[in-house]
Amino acid sequence: MPKHLTKDQVRHFREEGWLAPLRAMSAEDALKCRDGVETLERQVGREANAFMKIKGYLASPWIVELARRPEILDAVEDIIGPDIMLFGASIFAKGGRDSRYVSWHQDSAYFGLSPHEEITAWVAFTESTVDNGCLRVVPRTHTGPDREHVETYAPDNMLARGQELQGIDESQAVDLVLKPGEFSLHHERTAHGSSANRTGDRRIGLAFFYIPAHVGSTIGRRTATLVRGVDRFNHWDPDPLPQTELDPVAFKALEAAWGQYKDGEVRQAANEPTTA
Repeated sequence: MPKHLTKDQVRHFREEGWLAPLRAMSAEDALKCRDGVETLERQVGREANAFMKIKGYLASPWIVELARRPEILDAVEDIIGPDIMLFGASIFAKGGRDSRYVSWHQDSAYFGLSPHEEITAWVAFTESTVDNGCLRVVPRTHTGPDREHVETYAPDNMLARGQELQGIDESQAVDLVLKPGEFSLHHERTAHGSSANRTGDRRIGLAFFYIPAHVGSTIGRRTATLVRGVDRFNHWDPDPLPQTELDPVAFKALEAAWGQYKDGEVRQAANEPTTA
């Protein structure tokens, strides 16, 4: 029996590749998370999008604590099982009247995972609406292979290389509208993106990337954190988790991980040779 989700919700995720909305925390706690992000921005002197990517939870202990919230992990466990690794996390913060967007893409293109069983929990720290550029998904796109992305490096694209899928039928897209403290789930092969923020306030969400412990890295040995259950496979080295806000060792590892993706060290899965 599922621990948190209903059987219908589990079936919906498996068939459609997404599920929303689910509740992670109160609106008041979500506001504290927003405050936490903006405090980090002031301390670093850069907006969160510039440093809280790929391994964003290494910026502060409170983000690791959020990734371990039972409300999130119970839902994730219902889909991928009880042994759960936190492989990564990325912030997506759009300012008021912000023209930046996230193009249609599959997370599986650059995550370097096998088998493809990663689930993303996108947690809203503010309202996430159609007007301010909420997450959008194209149902059932997770059932196909990794698609090739065009790397545009468009200046308003919030992805590291402006990677973009061609030929997406946007008429099939679903807007994942969330209230502060709610979250959505989507499969790593589900095509997703988001539009510009047309409102006067920020739209902030943090995406956590979870994998079952048996999933390995296809691009060399990397790090992850066991957040529930047991790791019987030893595919990943442990993350240097932050002991304090902006812990120097953890923050160095965060920036190194972001650089691997941003600077092109990680290749597209669709362009990698396949093996029988």
